[in-house]
Amino acid sequence: MSIIVKTRRTVHSWPSDVASARAVQETLRGQVIREDALGPVHCVAGVDVGFEDNGRITRAAVALLEYPALTLRDQAISRSPTRFPYIPGYLSFRELPAVLLALEQLKVTPDLLLCDGQGLAHPRRFGLACHLGVLTELPSIGVAKSRLTGVHDDPPREKGQWVPLMDKGETIGAVVCTRNNVSPVYVSLGHRISLLTAIDYVLGCTTRFRLPETTRWAHRLASS
Repeated sequence: MSIIVKTRRTVHSWPSDVASARAVQETLRGQVIREDALGPVHCVAGVDVGFEDNGRITRAAVALLEYPALTLRDQAISRSPTRFPYIPGYLSFRELPAVLLALEQLKVTPDLLLCDGQGLAHPRRFGLACHLGVLTELPSIGVAKSRLTGVHDDPPREKGQWVPLMDKGETIGAVVCTRNNVSPVYVSLGHRISLLTAIDYVLGCTTRFRLPETTRWAHRLASS
């Protein structure tokens, strides 16, 4: 399967300390493609992670949905020992080993990944969605429920409205309203997609709820 080939070709050794993890981020962030480099999107995958046994086991879930119908096509769950502590800004090193194992179980390669976490909206511009996109070479988007870094104005509370998320004079993401009169989500590109296209796909994957259906399906699997 193509995902297996891609991850085995590009995966790095997994560090166990912050200094080594930061070095990986600073090395790989230059590989992030910040423009549209994706083909037709027929399948979107939501990625989410939970933990078992007081955090000792990482449980990763991937839900593959048809697009734009958003019907479930495939799903996968993996469990593996947790290798890295919980440290904000370094969550990909804690979560991605299990996520990669779950992705390898899918029968169809996703055309686009939507991650429950940050992408470019990260202090070192290399959040979980960027990390996963670079490792798999798949287009990816970060959709976070809260802000990790940056500043922004309040967006109008109408579906489809958004304002830029800024950090040090750079647009690193968007604060997007996915429903009327609800809290926004934080969208940032991960890999092989532009911010504007990422916003469009997040809105296209959102129906009656604040979070995209990809995230909702994956979260249900990861936490059940």
